[in-house]
Formats: sequence, C-alpha cells, structure tokens
Amino acid sequence: MTKRDVSTDGSAIEGSAPNGLQQFLKELGPGIITGAADDDPSGISTYSVAGASFGYATLWTALLSFPLMAAVQFMCAKLGMVTGCGLASVIRNRYPRWVLWLSCSLVIIANIFNIGADLGGMADAMQMMTGIHSYYWTPLFAAGIVALLFWTSYRLMARIFKWLTLVLFAYIITAFLAHPDWRTVAHSTFVPHIEWSKAYIAVLVAILGTTISPYLFFWQAAQEVEEDRAHGKITVAQRKGSTNAEIRSARIDVVTGMLLSNVVMYFLILTTAATLNAHGHKDIETAKQAAEALRPLAGGGAYWLFTLGMIGTGMLAVPVLAGSCAYAVAEGARWRAASLNLKPQLARKFYGIIGVSIAVGLALDFAHLNAVKMLFWSAILNGLLAPPLVVMVVLLTSDRKVMGDRTNTVGMKCLGWTCALIMTAAAIGLIVSSM
Repeated sequence: MTKRDVSTDGSAIEGSAPNGLQQFLKELGPGIITGAADDDPSGISTYSVAGASFGYATLWTALLSFPLMAAVQFMCAKLGMVTGCGLASVIRNRYPRWVLWLSCSLVIIANIFNIGADLGGMADAMQMMTGIHSYYWTPLFAAGIVALLFWTSYRLMARIFKWLTLVLFAYIITAFLAHPDWRTVAHSTFVPHIEWSKAYIAVLVAILGTTISPYLFFWQAAQEVEEDRAHGKITVAQRKGSTNAEIRSARIDVVTGMLLSNVVMYFLILTTAATLNAHGHKDIETAKQAAEALRPLAGGGAYWLFTLGMIGTGMLAVPVLAGSCAYAVAEGARWRAASLNLKPQLARKFYGIIGVSIAVGLALDFAHLNAVKMLFWSAILNGLLAPPLVVMVVLLTSDRKVMGDRTNTVGMKCLGWTCALIMTAAAIGLIVSSM
C-alpha cells in the first residue's frame, strides 16, 4: 500500500492493499521519481567522463554512495511527512534568515546551470538522431517542459514521471552490449581505487555531487507534501504526523529510487570504461562525441540507447530542477499559493519562478557553453554545496522539536554524518589539489 492508503490509526483501508508486485509498484512515488531524476544528463555526462577518463577505477563509488544517498533522501522524505512542510519552510522556522536564503540561493544557482546543461545535452542528443541542429531543439524542449508543468495536473505529471523512469534501463542494457571485462569489473567494484590527482578528485567530487544533489533534498520533502495535498490535506495541521505504515512505505519508495539511481550510475561508468577508455577515447568534450564513440565500439544499439536515454532523463530532470527552485523560494518567502496541485493563475509567483528558472537556463545554453563540460562542472558545484546542506538535514531530522518521536535512529545519524564527512573531505581534497 502507499502511505496514502492507510487510515489515521495505521491500519489498511479495506480493499486498498493489492498483493505482490502490484503492491510493491503502488508503494513507489516521490522516491522513485527523485532517484530517476538524479540520473539526469548531468549525471550521465559525469559518469561518462569518469568511465572514459579512469576506466573501471570509479565503479566502487556506487557501493559507497547508495547507503549515503538513501539515508539522506529518506531523512528529507520523513521531514516532509512528519512536519507537513518542505525543507525550506523547516529551515526558515529553525534557523536565521541568512542561513535560509544562502542555502536557497546556492541551490537555485546550481539548478539553473544544471537546467541549461540538461537542455543542451538533450538538444545535442536530438541533433544526433535527426540531423537538425541543436539550436532549434533547445527552445522546443524548454517550451514543452514549461507546458507540461503549467497545464497538467500534479497527478498526471507524477504518473508521467513515474513511467519515464523506465528509460533508465536503456543504460543497463547498453552496458551488456559493450562486452566489458567482467573480472576487472568485479575487482574494481569491491576494491576501491583512489588517486591523488586533481582530475581524479574532481571526478570523485562530481560523482558524489550528482548522486547526492542538494536540489533533490528540497524536491523530496516538497513531493511528500504534494502527495498529501493531492489527497485533500490542505493545511499544515492536516499534514502533520505519520504512521508506522506511512514511514515504511516511504522507506521502500526512497530505497528503491536510490537503488535504481546507483545501478544506472554503475552501468554507465562500466559502459564508457569498456568502450571509450579501453579504446583510448579518454577525453570527452561533447555529448555527441561520447555517444558516437560508442557506435563503432559497442554497436548501433548501444548508440541509440545512450542517446534516447539522454533525452528521456532530461525530460524527467528539468522539471525537478525548476520545481525545486520554486519550492525553495516559495517556502522561504512563505507564499501560501505554492503548489503544483494549483493552476498557474492561482499560484502566479510560484509558476513564475519555474518559468524564469527554465528561461535563464535556456539563455545559458545559448551562450555557447560546452554542454558536457557545463554538465560536469555543475555536478562539481553540487558536490561543493551538498555537505553543509546534508549537515542541516541531519540536524533537523534529529531535533525533537521538529520531528517529535520520529527523530533519526543512531544508524541513520551515522550514515548522515558519514555522508557529510566524506563529501567535505572530497571537496577539501579538490580545493587542495587545485592549489
């Protein structure tokens, strides 16, 4: 059952609990969408750079990042469920305003760069498929995403996003078409390899930044609130609190989403290592170069799957990036009309932030910046911004004044602090290696 299919005492509503696979799929919602959005064109680019530059050497990071990102995203989900508010609202209530607006501003800046980079990556992919210049595709993608966000209901949009997650399996299939050296793959997966070089540390920070991205913290908490709003819980008082069944349902949703995200990350690194790196293509400059290098090495099937995946994940990620900007500003400014459940005419400022975010991202794309480099460096920016936000999330979800008796367990606290420490160490390592 989903967390919406339980009564206030935690018991199941009669006839609402399907069995087996159907029940599991019904559990999936905000968490699976968040996990899929994590593998956006920025992530695809980052993993391609990692695999092309260092071969299988970074495969072990998938095992490291999965428990850390699952823990942080579950904290964000639980924060939204228990408080009935988004992350920015809770920060506003517990910390000084400068902390709130500094956090929101940094996330918005990173998101806008990500939007521009993702739109550019999608347009490059369409150019490869159609031969029509990416210059024409970028505004079409931007307009289509704006139309989706402005003129569909939250329920329809959530359903579309949920099915779009299937595009990620393209990258898993591509990995098997690449015929990797499975013995080397196994060794690199379970035996960590670390190099003290600027290039390797930059890739490590980018991997952590694109898997544990600040914008996903805001989006996850906000979507838990949206789920409640979609089921008639309009006020904060109505949304506050959660049952054990609701928490279990959210945990299944989040863990599944984060597992999907990390599996795709793993196979993307594996694919580019087995093809690009193995054949000397270690410097990836454009999305077109990355995909077209696969065609003679792994076949036309791998080329088409890689390219289609770039488009599908972009269609999923750009709305999440723009939406998280709007949630951060609206919650921080205490706007009452701030929800994807509302029509644009009823939440003009909220939808205005979405439109402006996409428009500025589009403008960046027309500044003729290299799409893959912008994608990669936006991931590094996220890696530098994430540690302080992770600390804030751990502190908030460990605070009884915020969470009541739903505070973090000792294990969750350990995972949260470990995440913050590892990401901080990686960021410091990048700064030191750059001096």
